[in-house]
Formats: sequence, structure tokens, C-alpha cells
Amino acid sequence: MQVCVLGAGIVGLATAYELQQRGMQVTVIDQAQPGAGASGGNGAQLSYSYVQPLADASIWRQLPRLLLSPRSPLKLRLQWDPHQWRWGLEFLRACNRQTSERSTAQLLALAALSRHRLEAMLQAEPMACDFSATGKLVLYDTAAGLAAAQRQMDLQRTWGSQQQAVSAQRCVEIEPALQHYQAHIAGAIYTPSECAADCLMVCQGLQAVLAARGVRFVLGTTVRGFVRQGSRITAVDTSAGTIEAQQFVLALGSGSHQVARTLGFSLPVYPLKGYSVTLDTSPAPSAAPRVNVTDAARKVVFARIGQRLRVAGMAELVGHDARIPAARIHTLRDATRAVFPGCNQGGDLHAWTGMRPATPTGLPVVGRWAGAPDNLLLNTGHGSLGFTLAFGTAAQVAELLAPA
Repeated sequence: MQVCVLGAGIVGLATAYELQQRGMQVTVIDQAQPGAGASGGNGAQLSYSYVQPLADASIWRQLPRLLLSPRSPLKLRLQWDPHQWRWGLEFLRACNRQTSERSTAQLLALAALSRHRLEAMLQAEPMACDFSATGKLVLYDTAAGLAAAQRQMDLQRTWGSQQQAVSAQRCVEIEPALQHYQAHIAGAIYTPSECAADCLMVCQGLQAVLAARGVRFVLGTTVRGFVRQGSRITAVDTSAGTIEAQQFVLALGSGSHQVARTLGFSLPVYPLKGYSVTLDTSPAPSAAPRVNVTDAARKVVFARIGQRLRVAGMAELVGHDARIPAARIHTLRDATRAVFPGCNQGGDLHAWTGMRPATPTGLPVVGRWAGAPDNLLLNTGHGSLGFTLAFGTAAQVAELLAPA
């Protein structure tokens, strides 16, 4: 079977890998290099047990502060864009306990599958990607915040998550680099099994493996349209020419919505703009964390990747705006100084921005879609969990295409 995968981010490349493993002939198309979009500078955390969607009942009481505070990690710039308004209304509709719990259960199951498939790939295809399995601490600065997190932990435990609530003192025992911040910690949720890796390095490693096995990469190429015959696609028209295939997979992240429109259907995928910085760590003991850390109050994540620290956060509904305001980078720098004052920040911060492709519920869009061509499968809408869920949704797509 000949399959064309549109997208060379971590989701598209994981899909190409799973398809090639099942003996299919694969072509990957992207306008940039592998991992150059939302994958390249992401938060680096593989959060298999911490998948609560952004759409949650608690958002209603947080909304005034999130929208009005100048220090808010959320930014909304209203535009004359019906898609933005529709997405926002569907998101608010999903902010209820029943939807959040249902989404959490599905995301946990998908994350477990993804962990299995990613670790199987790394075992079969050893590649340099600064992978670590040092666990994760999610810090809370108030007793109320910690209590809410414990309720979510208890819910997730019913679906198999192994987590525990820990004191501020225990946080420092687990991660000594937090000793200077202990006074600001009310408690934390600790997940010993969580992992981290450099997603860009995984993308580059996958490209090398796949290219060596005959997967065709058509990069630096834009999709201009499709050749259709009845309810099926026969080829994709690109700036590099027409590329034929029997099946097509749309894995273009936040660009998936626009491509879907050209094919006559709509997808509930909107970009949530995020930022990150990557800095070299100090060689001093306990200066930089080795355990993954999330500061829940700041909505900022810290992940150790080799001798570097990735710091990421923010969620902006501003459309496809690739600018990097200095204020956002300063926020991440200041968060790093506050939580890990001993971490070396004297060099280049390697500022980055990316458009996370989010759905209102937080669940990715996988498989067939009503109104889409019969031979088009979707693999998009992973939000901030793209790295975590990529190999799980890739396995689902490959299973749908596998011969009976």
C-alpha cells in the first residue's frame, strides 16, 4: 500500500514509522524540515500520567484572572475569524466535570499505548535524543491548589496512574535543586515514572531511520491542492509536483484546519501558541533539576535534556503569529531564576515559539472524519501532548490502514 503522510512533525514521523513497520510504502511531505514546527522546541516532557485537558470545570473560576492579569500565561486576541470564535465557544462548552473526566480517561489510555510504542521504537532504533526517566513533580503554591490536584490524582488512580502527593520537604529530597524554592511550595504531585527527551532529536533520528529504509521525504514543499476522483483523493498537488498514493494521512498540526477546508470539511483544531527557552545548565551540583518539574501556578514546565534545561509555557489564542515578544521570554527567564536560582542563565536562551494544534476537548482527532475523502485519515489536534501521544495515535492510524 502506498501512503502519503502530510506533515513531518513528531506526529507525522511517528505515523510514517508505524506504517513502514507494517510494510507500507510511505512518502512524507512538509514545507519545512522534520520537527521544525510545534515539535522542535516543545516542553520536552513525556507526561504519560498527567494528561488532564485544559478544558476543565475549574477554568470558569480562573477565567477572569487568566484573561485580565498582565502576568497571565493565557492571552486571547479576538480576531474576525469565525473559526476562532467557534473553537472558543466549543472549548467553554467542554469546561465541565463530565467532559473533563471522560477526556482524561481516554487520554490516559492513549498515553499508555504511546509510551509502549515509543519505548519499543527507542529500543529497536537506538538514537541520541537525551532520553531520561527521572520522574515528574507538579508544584502547587496553595493548599487549595494541592487539594484540587489530589482529587484529580485520585480520579486518575482509578485508571491506573501511579502518583502520590508529597510535602515541600519531600520535593527537595526528590529534587535537591528546589531547595531555594521550598518556602513557596505547599506540596506537589509526584509521578516517578514520567520521562523527558529532546523531541527535535527524535524527529531527526526518525528521519534518518526512515530514509535508510526507503521512505521518501519531500521537504521544503507546500501543498497546493488535491486531485480527486469521486469521494477519493488520487494525488496531492505540491510545489514539487503531483504525488500519487492510495491512502493519505493529514498530520499537519495547526495547519490541518486550512487543508481540511480545501477538501470541503472543517476540523476543530486551533493553534495555541506557546514559547520555550533552552539554556545550558551549570555544572554545580543541585543547580539545575534532573527531575521534570511543572510550576502549576506559573503554568511553566522544566525538563532536563542532557546538559540543557528546557523551560516552556504560555497559551495564546492569537492565530498563526510567529513573532516572539521579548516579554514572554523574560517571563520564562524570570520563572527559571525564581524556581532554580542556581541554574546558569548567562548564555543564549535559544528562544522559540510554536503553534500547538488544540481541540476544544483536548482529545486528538484520529482516523476517518465525516465529510472527508474516503481515503484520508486524520492524525492531528494533540495540543500540548503531541510528543506524549504521537506514537499512540500513530499506532491507531496504522492499525486502521493495516490489511485485514
